[in-house]
Amino acid sequence: MALLFVSAHDHAEDWANELNAQLPELDVRVWPDGMGDPAEIDYALVWKPPAGLLASLPKLKVIFSLGAGVDALLADPTLPDLPLVRMVEPGLTEGMTEYVCLHVLRWHRDAPLFEAQQRAGQWKQLTHQHLARERKVGILGLGALGSDAAHALKALRFDVAGWSRSPKQLDGIATYHGAGGLAPFLARTDILVCLLPLTADTENILDAGLLAQLPRGAVVINAARGRHLVEEDLLAALNSGHLAGATLDVFRTEPLPADHPFWTHPRVTVTPHVAAITQARTAVEQVVGGLKRLAAGQPLINLVDRRRGY
Repeated sequence: MALLFVSAHDHAEDWANELNAQLPELDVRVWPDGMGDPAEIDYALVWKPPAGLLASLPKLKVIFSLGAGVDALLADPTLPDLPLVRMVEPGLTEGMTEYVCLHVLRWHRDAPLFEAQQRAGQWKQLTHQHLARERKVGILGLGALGSDAAHALKALRFDVAGWSRSPKQLDGIATYHGAGGLAPFLARTDILVCLLPLTADTENILDAGLLAQLPRGAVVINAARGRHLVEEDLLAALNSGHLAGATLDVFRTEPLPADHPFWTHPRVTVTPHVAAITQARTAVEQVVGGLKRLAAGQPLINLVDRRRGY
């Protein structure tokens, strides 16, 4: 059986070595130069493949995504109507949780303020310090990534709540759901973390109307997708003083243009889409497990519901 690896952002050699270490019989081919005959490809492991590529593989049975988000794949009108498996693996989840905890703690402990003071050569001590249990963190999206981040923040003693499209139960964490639960969730949130999947319903969700429902002085962290955020609305909320700051890992245009105001805004932290990176050494288990389940006639797990978009 042949698997086609398609990604300009991942190390193909690492993936081929990890896959063959567990499945020596697997014929791993790398797009574009090593694809060979398209009619021989059974499976595809991909990140942002060129439009039309997957439709050109007549024997393709299953598409495995290298990322947790599949919005780029679903945006391809030629995407074959085949099982699509999203990436849910410990390395990706742990990386995202580390990123979220880092930046929640960074804002909670006023690190941006002290960094600015250092650049200015100023020594100014705070007279009051909030404890984590006094800081309310809200997680938008309670899938695998959001749930893990919520539990980690709870372990750090933050007052954590989460919001999701449908009802969810998480031990020790207040949960809200649906349109009716969004307003009370936002009203109690000091630091908002967006980890939603990108769908037609969630695109532009971080707009002026939503940001206005956060308490004055709140912070926004977006590590989901750039198209969740209306960038002009965030800038307006920051410049008006309603929001205290933002950490952004994803953007509508990537790389972020050199003249974008986010680069120089004093209350915006920019990271270059690195919150969570799929690691071959940990993620290979999911792909190999999926191939073994197929061979055994068992159902696949982590299948994408195309109607929902995740």
